[in-house]
Amino acid sequence: MAEKLAQRPSSVLKIVFFGPESTGKTTLAEMLAEHFDTVWVEEYMREYLQEKWDKQQKICEPEDMLPIARGQMQRENELTGKANRLLFCDTDLLELKVYSEAYYDGFCDPQLLKHALNNRYDLYFLMYIDVPWTPDDLRDKPYDRDGMFKRFEEALQEAGKPYVVLKGDLEERFQTAVSEINKLLKNR
Repeated sequence: MAEKLAQRPSSVLKIVFFGPESTGKTTLAEMLAEHFDTVWVEEYMREYLQEKWDKQQKICEPEDMLPIARGQMQRENELTGKANRLLFCDTDLLELKVYSEAYYDGFCDPQLLKHALNNRYDLYFLMYIDVPWTPDDLRDKPYDRDGMFKRFEEALQEAGKPYVVLKGDLEERFQTAVSEINKLLKNR
């Protein structure tokens, strides 16, 4: 099972969109993949939990975290081979760790924790909370955006992950991201 949470070796640069709900991660991942003519990894958690909600009207439970993590890594590993120099990831296992600890009194499955810390990415874009919160079936923290942002930033700092905070409207975030990605490509 552990191998299902591990990354496959690759020479592509991997960039993660990271942070609280409703901060534009998916939109920016898709835009940047198009801009750089590559692929992006959609967030598996959203699909998994929406299906669960639609069938059972149930929310995420601790036992859902490992199937979500396996689904996320399966998508990432499959798309790594299709990427053109860059792979944009709309979330990663570290994000699942943050959510697990936030929702389940500090608990994170040891296998998820191990791979959340061991999987490697070249850059994280930590999405700031200066954009409007948009409700849907799965989003539930409109009043704790600052607290969640702090959790995400602390997770990056504690794990020693390289990150840049993206602020402003979509165009500002896009331009900052393009600039940072071009620096990565130049230094490669």
